[in-house]
Amino acid sequence: MMKPTKILRALVGKPRSLSTAERYKSVPKEAADAVVIGAGVVGIAVARELAVKLGREVLVLDSGPTFGTGSSSRNSEVIHAGIYYPPNSLKALLCVKGRDLLYKYCKQHEIPHKQIGKLIVATRSSEIPMLDSLMNRAMENGVGDLRMIDGREATKIEPELQCTRALLSPSSGIIDSHSFMLSLLGEAENNGATFSYNTTVIGGSYEEKDDTIQLYVSESESLGNWDKESPLKPDLILTPKLVVNSAGLGALALSRSFHGLNSGNIPKPYFARGSYFTLSNVKSPPFRHLIYPIPEDGGLGVHVTLDLDGRVRFGPDVEWIDGIDDVSSFLNLFEYSVPGDGANRFYPEIRKYYPGLKNGSLDPGYSGIRAKISGPMQASADFMIQGEEIHGITGLINLFGIESPGLTSSMAIAEYVAANLSK
Repeated sequence: MMKPTKILRALVGKPRSLSTAERYKSVPKEAADAVVIGAGVVGIAVARELAVKLGREVLVLDSGPTFGTGSSSRNSEVIHAGIYYPPNSLKALLCVKGRDLLYKYCKQHEIPHKQIGKLIVATRSSEIPMLDSLMNRAMENGVGDLRMIDGREATKIEPELQCTRALLSPSSGIIDSHSFMLSLLGEAENNGATFSYNTTVIGGSYEEKDDTIQLYVSESESLGNWDKESPLKPDLILTPKLVVNSAGLGALALSRSFHGLNSGNIPKPYFARGSYFTLSNVKSPPFRHLIYPIPEDGGLGVHVTLDLDGRVRFGPDVEWIDGIDDVSSFLNLFEYSVPGDGANRFYPEIRKYYPGLKNGSLDPGYSGIRAKISGPMQASADFMIQGEEIHGITGLINLFGIESPGLTSSMAIAEYVAANLSK
């Protein structure tokens, strides 16, 4: 496999051998007002905020065939309360604010959702201090409705559950994320936003002398057919006034191919695949609440989630993956298959809190990829939202490490970005 650095060099050519103007003299150029790169839930929320609240003329570019084809359609669809994150971190602040904005929006726009609550469980006495720590952290984050309950009360709430103690979070819930994205997209379009799919931003540049940003845009098909050796000339060069890099799985790779952006401000990318298995061969769902174990390295543990019809699924696990080249991250060319024998890892984890799980009752569901900026055995990183104060480029916002609770935080992230661009 060609190394990512070589791919980047081939993507945009040798940056100093010729000026950008000379290399791309024949490429059509267009001006734009505001460009959002990525039509996942956060990108769509940002586009709506810029169009509706700021009155900007927004163009959204996405490499996929439609909106929400990456992490936004491959997650637990959980509305988080704001429990897990360090106080005053962006994750804590934006999750708590985003949760309230999300519930309000769902009610106003009739987005399918349910505030079903969550139990975070300790299955042995050694895990109880972690529950106490989570309780204290949640209170610092402004989540004041948590309640610590013993195993007996937890079993009354969920008879199939086995635990020593549990935290009950009434404000956690589930949402139809596709309906949510579709509603945001409709509002954005009704306020003049344009969405262009199968369109990949392969790089860019910042020209300090005239304080302009250029984006190099290619058709996704052209990028997919590229031989990875010859320089790839863009099909179009955009010159926008504002740019929000919300490319999700490809956000870091895109930033590394942006001439004029200090590479020292770009964190190292990590990718973690998480698989889900669905529960079968049961007459009725065993749980009515979300059930979460104590958090693990890289995630929140193999937990119970429900869809809006009550169907149960378990996941995700954490499988660190490497060797991802930049084209794969641009075009979402990840391996998403869920091997059936993967269930063998799930049964013992689930039976710690659901001992009644029967052999042969887990069917492969789906998987998702988390774009992370912290790796194995490292403390979980905060959201990274970089504006001019960090990288020195007027009108550019980079969104890095927008993993969970990105869905819950999406509308709050959009407000944060809009406020930054309004300065």
